Amino acid sequence: MDCPRVRTASPSEALREALSRLDAGGRVVVATVLKRRGSTPSTPGQKLALLGPDDAVGTVGGGAVERAVLDKMRSLLSDISSGPVVVRHELGASMGMCCGGAVELLLEPMDANLCVLVVGAGHVGGALVPMLAALGFRLTVTDARDAALETRGLTSRGGLTALDLEYDDPLVGSALGPPERAAILVMTHDHTLDQDVIEWALRRGAAFVGGVGSRAKAARTRQRLQAKGFSSEDIERVRMPLGVDIGARTPGEIAVSIAGELVQWRARFFERARRERPASP
Repeated sequence: MDCPRVRTASPSEALREALSRLDAGGRVVVATVLKRRGSTPSTPGQKLALLGPDDAVGTVGGGAVERAVLDKMRSLLSDISSGPVVVRHELGASMGMCCGGAVELLLEPMDANLCVLVVGAGHVGGALVPMLAALGFRLTVTDARDAALETRGLTSRGGLTALDLEYDDPLVGSALGPPERAAILVMTHDHTLDQDVIEWALRRGAAFVGGVGSRAKAARTRQRLQAKGFSSEDIERVRMPLGVDIGARTPGEIAVSIAGELVQWRARFFERARRERPASP
């Protein structure tokens, strides 16, 4: 496999590019030189960030060491279940080098948080959004009604994007990120709008689609999806009523029940990724 293109950069610049990639919903691997012994081109503190299979920025010393590190970083990048590892390289004949030293590096795979789009900033949405943000999800909330977001105190800040736009505005989709790593939660002020958003979420291929509503509303929603030709698989994966059954009644209680279901979904998402990863050759 060809080596990725490596752009020279300082450790701080490599970290900034890695964070920018994470903010865009991507996955990265960051290598940091921890120790050196003897003669080696690597210096403790140097960093190399792999932003994609063919795109890297920074350096851990160049040469054969960097090529070997990049090979390992690529395997970590493609394995969504991988965790941090420490690797050690002896700079001897096996690497085509005669330095005689050694270098130890920390390789850290980093994943963007799973994305959640909440459509509707009513009582439940207003209680749910800060709760999910505190639980580590990357949140987008949208409501096109005048002052709806302001009324709930929902403003864009770290990990949260608040948009007073229609759900299908291109900016909403951009903020959401890759649909296969996203949940779309529907809780608008209008049942017809809820139906439209659920259909849109299914067409986008969101990993999780859920809606707030009674069992009667859920039954009608599924009947309409069937009448419009949605597959039985798509219809079955719509979670409505949304939330784990804890006897919730108030907006705050319903928000807690939904947050519980999202935590469960996240755990199962990563567990499924671990089960489905290709076996090592």
